[in-house]
Amino acid sequence: MVYETDTPFRTDIIQKTIATGSIVPRKEVAQKSQVSGVVQKLYLEEGAIVKIGDLIAKIKIIPNVVALNNAQAQLATAKINFENAQKEVKRQKELFDERVISEFDYNQFVLDFKLREQGVAAAENNLELIREGSSKKTGNVSNIVRSTVEGMVLDIPVKEGTFIIESNTFNEGTTIASVADMKEMIFEGKVDESEVGKIKVGMELSLSVGAIEDVNFDAKLEFISPKGEDTDGAIKFDIKAAIMLDADYFLRAGYSATADIVLKKVDEVLAIKESNLIFEGEEIYVEVETADQKFEKRKIEIGLSDGINIQILAGLTEAEKIKKI
Repeated sequence: MVYETDTPFRTDIIQKTIATGSIVPRKEVAQKSQVSGVVQKLYLEEGAIVKIGDLIAKIKIIPNVVALNNAQAQLATAKINFENAQKEVKRQKELFDERVISEFDYNQFVLDFKLREQGVAAAENNLELIREGSSKKTGNVSNIVRSTVEGMVLDIPVKEGTFIIESNTFNEGTTIASVADMKEMIFEGKVDESEVGKIKVGMELSLSVGAIEDVNFDAKLEFISPKGEDTDGAIKFDIKAAIMLDADYFLRAGYSATADIVLKKVDEVLAIKESNLIFEGEEIYVEVETADQKFEKRKIEIGLSDGINIQILAGLTEAEKIKKI
């Protein structure tokens, strides 16, 4: 029988663990409306680049009947009070001109008249805002949705004609669009509990994206969840890593990715195939060729392993040959 032999070689050995997850923007903001109604006009499409204040949508308000009725009643009351104050200040002006009342007393009626006049204007603006969502006099607009951040429009989940709910203290509201900064992406993934104790913040990751073949992206681990979650009977911990973007490739939000987390690494070390090792209790041996097709068992010391190659610390030289198992 002729035995095949292997020779030790120099290589880099990396011990790593794998995390699966997806690529998402670090900052993604849902744009919502301040009023309820129907989407009258959408000004953007997915993929558009927006700045703070850019128009996203216009909402056609369907006024609440009770609020509309109350606003109309308030306007009518304000007009009655204004007309009464107008008559009264005219009468008091005549008395003041005849020196029947003092200037102080007359100024009180003038003040009341101006307040009533302001009350009419406020009631008209309130009615206009409830009915139309905007006021021409004051310039206030509540039915226009503008971007609150800079970035790219990732999703517009509504269509023109869709009924939406306003965002308020008691309601999250309907999302009109999602805007995110695509220049700052992170990897969100999960790590098994058996591996989470081996990783720490600051470790380097190598990301492989399913949609982009033969390209790896560098990343740095920046978050490890302090609490695990039960996923299909196994405890998993959430991790996040900042991605170093490559200008030649555009990473889309939601890409699935696999992260190789480097636990340990040694460069240009003497190594052999791990399959050639012989284990006897706690001792580790290889069979070294001493003459043609003659071998002797030799104890060696090993170091880091990546599951295929293993580092040789002592007991073997680069010039020797070992039996291939």
